[in-house]
Amino acid sequence: MLVLLPPSEGKAEKRSGAPLDAASLSLPGLTRARERVLDELIALCSGDQDKAREVLGLSEGQRGEVARNAALRNAPARPAGEVYTGVLYDALALGTLSAPARRRARGSLLIFSALWGAVRITDRVPAYRCSAGVRLPGTGPLTSFWRAPLAEALADEAAEGPVLDLRSTPYAAMWRPDAETARRTVTVRVLQSRTVNGVERRSVVSHFNKATKGRLLRALLEAGPLPRTPAKLNAALRDLGWAVEEDPAHPGRLDVVVTEV
Repeated sequence: MLVLLPPSEGKAEKRSGAPLDAASLSLPGLTRARERVLDELIALCSGDQDKAREVLGLSEGQRGEVARNAALRNAPARPAGEVYTGVLYDALALGTLSAPARRRARGSLLIFSALWGAVRITDRVPAYRCSAGVRLPGTGPLTSFWRAPLAEALADEAAEGPVLDLRSTPYAAMWRPDAETARRTVTVRVLQSRTVNGVERRSVVSHFNKATKGRLLRALLEAGPLPRTPAKLNAALRDLGWAVEEDPAHPGRLDVVVTEV
């Protein structure tokens, strides 16, 4: 099973250690594209800081992020699974997984990134600031830029088995599965169920859906060998106690119904 994750705006920064070795990252077919985006991001952040903040959508209080981007070539790198923080990653808690679950995570998780395209949790990268909504002056919109390189690089990665897509909308736009892969892809929508005056009301969970996705993924990784088909994935989640519903009007979408977020 292949699991697609979004990155997080929050990232843990390492103070010492070896810098990035772009050639060592997984999915080597993305190396040239990574180098292009990295070079342009560094050049942007090494120049006019106000322009860089505008392009990156940063506030005055985030000026330090520009300086950090300018130093990415020499910045200490650490495994991506330790770099990305935030609600989903806090709930997933990769560092506290059992040894078998960590092995499954290393083999199945791909984190999408506007800078790296996609990386595995073991790939060593530095902390950076660049979101999928950024339009670099030379490269243009990063969501569009990454579509062709990722389509080629992920052809083999997504060639068989279910794809569990937990990405947020901007990162989902970087790579869309082809028709055959889409039939094996499961996306997750989190709904909160509340009873109001004796009537059930459901609403789409926004920010805290990330925590539910993190807990759901953690449960799957700890449960044992990952499911080999979408049907078995749905059944596995039910066996783990999740309230999941399929929507015939939206094939491939799984609604996870929670009472607390």
